[in-house]
Amino acid sequence: MQNNIETTTDKPIFKTTLFTEDALYEMVYNQITNKTSYFKYDKHGDLESFIDEVEINGKKYKPLSPDHALVEKKVILFPTQATPYVNEEEILKEIQEFIHKYVDISEIFEQIATYYVLFTWMYDRFNELPYLRALGDFGSGKSRFLQSIGCLCYKPVFTGGATTPSPIFRIINEVNGTLIIDEADFKFSDATSEIVKILNTGYQKGISVLRSEGKGVFEVKAYNVYCPKIVATRETFSDKALESRFLVEEIGTSKLRVDIPRTLNESFYFEAECIRNKLLMWRLKNYFEPIVRREETIEGIHPRLNQIVIPLLSIIKDEDIRNHLKSFIVKYNSELVADRGLSWESDIVTAILRLEHDTQASEITTKQITDYVNRETDISDESLQPRKVGWYLRAKLQLKTYKTRKGYVLNFKKNTEKLDMWKERFGITDIDIMGEQVNDVNVMDITKEKEVTPQNLWN
Repeated sequence: MQNNIETTTDKPIFKTTLFTEDALYEMVYNQITNKTSYFKYDKHGDLESFIDEVEINGKKYKPLSPDHALVEKKVILFPTQATPYVNEEEILKEIQEFIHKYVDISEIFEQIATYYVLFTWMYDRFNELPYLRALGDFGSGKSRFLQSIGCLCYKPVFTGGATTPSPIFRIINEVNGTLIIDEADFKFSDATSEIVKILNTGYQKGISVLRSEGKGVFEVKAYNVYCPKIVATRETFSDKALESRFLVEEIGTSKLRVDIPRTLNESFYFEAECIRNKLLMWRLKNYFEPIVRREETIEGIHPRLNQIVIPLLSIIKDEDIRNHLKSFIVKYNSELVADRGLSWESDIVTAILRLEHDTQASEITTKQITDYVNRETDISDESLQPRKVGWYLRAKLQLKTYKTRKGYVLNFKKNTEKLDMWKERFGITDIDIMGEQVNDVNVMDITKEKEVTPQNLWN
């Protein structure tokens, strides 16, 4: 089948996705017939299947050849066709059940990963996005995490065969799919540095990575690396701004569930393909629909976490499903706060902020801070001394103290900026400071009813 918009004799341009003013074309690949083609869906709701080539504004476009290395070697996974689905809830249920069947992660993160998979199929309608990450040591199950979640995502790009980051820049730029990456595949510091560049710039639309390429010729190329990313690492990133872009699951911390398959057989890939086919239909049917960007504050969670989950909430139309996701986000935030709270620094900052609220004083002594921390932690054999707290304040937290007759004191006004920074870094909310109780789904909705369409997305 051929879809002619204009006649041309130029050589074809190979693309996996095409857009016109009123239509979207997505590439599919059937390994049995060894054939690639396009599925087209337009604003009027008309679906056209198995299109061999398309002509747009005098240029001829074709899908990648089935013999292309990225297709043949399954570096990128495509749907085989767009198949009908009952509703959004059914798709989410199938995604969640598939993830639960093949990878051992917490119930909370299982739900978050489910919504993230759906989001990847509509990510290009947004200007910012979060990343997903598995954090764990060798043999903890990170590879299974990447496989089981990644294979359901929109045009997943598996980078395990890349010896250097160079091809990754090109693939992301051309394919605009979901990058699946394991740090273990890049063992050298220069390669890791390049990957960090992709992660640092790839969360926001419109920011490119500049690279000089060519032998003997200085040629600068700009690569668009904006796309969803699922990453596996053994350690956290030292760059805290980058670290805050991830929704993280620590894996391998408990005994593996006995019902998890130890190896993946053909049914794994067939089940994943069936889900991708439904997700393709979901993307086609919803791409031109207005999206309400839900600028809502979820009470009791960290502002940065609130910011990065907005795209996930915005793609979901059903209010019950949105509230379900919010309840899991609140629980996830509680785990983050607990994890980050296992340090004297976070205990000290929390004590300072609570004392500021409770005393309404302009300054407090290091002894007051020490007594508060020791009372709250209730660990008698590891209690702090004022001198040690003073060291933490100056050396670790960069807070300014000065000596008085009462001893060393900390002035709130002089340290406001640093305290605000540490408050955000450790995930300390106003609720933590004031000691109020928050229900899991106590959500303050301040939705801005701004419709986002493909035409006004950047307005």
